[in-house]
Amino acid sequence: MGRRFVAQRRKDPYYRAAQAEGLRSRAAFKLEYLSDRFPIFRPGNRVLDLGAAPGGWSMVASERVGPQGAIVAVDPRLVEPIARVAYVRAKVGSASLSIRLGPEPFDVVLSDMSPSISGAYSTDHARSVALVLEAWALAQQVLKPGGRWVAKVFDGDLLADAEAQMKSSFDRWRRTKPPASREQSSELYLLGFGFHAPRASSK
Repeated sequence: MGRRFVAQRRKDPYYRAAQAEGLRSRAAFKLEYLSDRFPIFRPGNRVLDLGAAPGGWSMVASERVGPQGAIVAVDPRLVEPIARVAYVRAKVGSASLSIRLGPEPFDVVLSDMSPSISGAYSTDHARSVALVLEAWALAQQVLKPGGRWVAKVFDGDLLADAEAQMKSSFDRWRRTKPPASREQSSELYLLGFGFHAPRASSK
């Protein structure tokens, strides 16, 4: 991690606020913003958090669904224990992951996965789209009818086709960029509400 990045991060108001409030990452503010603005969580929901490390989104989700809810966090990196959050150490895309998650479906699937940044925009965009499609492949297996989907992706020319694959499976679809996203970042968030089997297009 370069000195310039560390210095910029320390000046970041969201990073400083996350440290002050005991949150695990500035990304927690993004999910707080999204869940304040959109009906993502309901008390008692069962939530799958993909790419969960270091756990910021799992903490927010756990708070929003309350003591009757349940969170399952998935990441190949270690996630320090969080109250009411079960952790599965695995990579999204692993053939055995859906089996390890068990038969009970989820009300909400979250994906805040991000590729290792190369600095080449086209490469990072392509990797980001590949990750969101891997998460989406899993979500289709585990999401309840009527469920909700939230996923980060880097904007670019490959997104339109990927977004078309996802949005046809929801009653409502939104894309937005939370204030906590860095201004220079191309990241945006895709939100689907009312999951169902994709409808055939009429031609």
